[in-house]
Amino acid sequence: MGEERFVIITGLSGAGKSEAVRAFEDMGFFCVDNLPPTLIPKFAELVAQSEGKTNRIALVVDIRSREFFDSLCSALDDLEGMGVTYEILFLEASDEVLVRRFKETRRRHPLSSEGGGVLEGIEDERRRLGEIRGRATRILDTTSLSPRQLRERIMNVFTGESRRERLDVIVVAFGFKHGIPMDADLVFDVRFLPNPHYVESLRKLTGDTEPVREYVFQSPVTRRFLQKLFDLMAFLLPHYVKEGKTQLVVGIGCTGGKHRSIAVADRLAGFLKERGYNVSVEYRDRDVQDKVAERERDRDPHDGGTRDVMET
Repeated sequence: MGEERFVIITGLSGAGKSEAVRAFEDMGFFCVDNLPPTLIPKFAELVAQSEGKTNRIALVVDIRSREFFDSLCSALDDLEGMGVTYEILFLEASDEVLVRRFKETRRRHPLSSEGGGVLEGIEDERRRLGEIRGRATRILDTTSLSPRQLRERIMNVFTGESRRERLDVIVVAFGFKHGIPMDADLVFDVRFLPNPHYVESLRKLTGDTEPVREYVFQSPVTRRFLQKLFDLMAFLLPHYVKEGKTQLVVGIGCTGGKHRSIAVADRLAGFLKERGYNVSVEYRDRDVQDKVAERERDRDPHDGGTRDVMET
C-alpha cells in the first residue's frame, strides 16, 4: 500500500483548502473535510485499526469548527503522544487577494462580525492561526497561484516518498512588473539579458519556443550567467538537503515574465533534473494578458465579480 502519510490541511479561509483536498483525493488519499479537532486522535486510532488498509489520510481542519482555536493544538499533542507522525500543510495568501476572493464568490468571512468587514475577519483569523502556522510542516502561499497551479504544486510535493533525501525544487518564471512570488526562497533577476521583446518577430512568442531560446542563449553574457547560476545551485542544494529542507522555490524574473525568465527557468530545471532533483516549472505570467482579457469578458457588470475563482 505504500508509506503511511497523515496530513492535516489548514490555513486561512479563502486560501485554497477546497482545491487542496481535491488534489489529495486525486492522489488516492482518504480525505475528510471539516473534521472537528477533538475527533482527530480518535480518527487516528481507527486508521491504526485498519491494519494498513487506510494509510494515506488528509484531513481538512479550519475555523468552520468553532472549537478550532481551543482544541487543535491539544489534538496535535495527543497525536504525538500516540506516536502518530503527521504533517501540517498550512495555506495562506495576501490580505488583498483573500479580500478579492471573498468578494468574487460573494461569501462572508467566517470571522466577520455583524457589520464588520472581510478584512477585519482575515486579520483576526491570521492572528489566531499564528501558533498553528508555527507548527506547520509546509507553508504554501497561494497568492499568485491559480487553482490548477495549486493542485500541481501539491501533487508535486506529496507524490512519492515522504522522507526522500532529495530536494523538491519548483522553478517559477515571473515578471517583476507583476510582483515577486511571495513564497520564493531564491530570486534571480535576468532583466540584464538580451530582450526578445524588442525583436518584432519574437515579441508575440514566449520563452519556451525555439526562436526565443536561440535569441536569448546566443549571447555570451547569457552563457556566462548560466554557468555561474548552475555552479551556485550545485553548491547550495546539497547544503539545503543536509539541513533538512525538502522544498525550494526558485524565482527567475524578467520584466514581463514572458521571454527571458521562461527560457532561463527551463534551462535551470533541466540542469537540476540531470542532477537527480525532483523539479517542476511554472510560467506564472506567461499568459497574463490572456488572463486579463478573459477576466474582462467574464466580469459581472453589476459588481465587478468574476467566475471560476479559488474556493476555500
